[in-house]
Amino acid sequence: MSGIGTGYDLSSTTYSPDGKIFQTEYAQKAVDNSSTVVGLRCKDGVVLACEKLILSKLLVEGSNRRIHNIDRHVGVAVAGLAPDGRMVANRAWDEAASYKRVYGEPIPGHVLCERVGSYVHMFNLYWSLRPYGAALLLAAYDKNGPALYAVDPSGTSLRYFGTAVGKARQAAKNEIEKLKLTELTAREAVIEAVKILYKVRDEDGKKFELDVSWVCDESGKVHQRVPAELLAEAERQAKAAMEDSDMDD
Repeated sequence: MSGIGTGYDLSSTTYSPDGKIFQTEYAQKAVDNSSTVVGLRCKDGVVLACEKLILSKLLVEGSNRRIHNIDRHVGVAVAGLAPDGRMVANRAWDEAASYKRVYGEPIPGHVLCERVGSYVHMFNLYWSLRPYGAALLLAAYDKNGPALYAVDPSGTSLRYFGTAVGKARQAAKNEIEKLKLTELTAREAVIEAVKILYKVRDEDGKKFELDVSWVCDESGKVHQRVPAELLAEAERQAKAAMEDSDMDD
């Protein structure tokens, strides 16, 4: 009975006999069932790319944001429940603003990641709260150079060369492992990230749009969305690669 959460999933403060916290695992499921998000740290910056399903023909393009600015040098991409992710992103913005107000300089990426991780973890400690059903990929470019971090619903915060979260995370990670990230420029990483999202997405016929941002030398170490012409070129190459793959099959 303990394996299916019976009686042990009513609170995030209750351990099962197997040592599991089911509320946290359910929150992770919300992330695992969401659209795929990819993060790549290359030699001169970090690229974040999100797949966003178009849920309605009436939806205004770009309205369901998954990428948020935190500071000039930091941005985050959200997987899981979008409102939960927005709340965590708002907390990250508050932490960045507080650090700058107190210390007079931009917050380092690792400090922000640890603070956000601690905040998310707090929602796993009290019975009156529920864990956030969202994971964040955090891209930063500080005095230590470009860095990519991830924070999951348990509050675990890790640093990566490249990673993915969401429904097609494992397939995306397999593709990321094939890349020589230390040799890629940010422009090349944008193209590779878009190719990965096109390759690993489910063939269910649902329309989608891409949200891609970077913080790199070319952007002046400022987090911003990639230029429209670069995104269009990346999508063109991704579609061409998919067509070539279909012909080979």
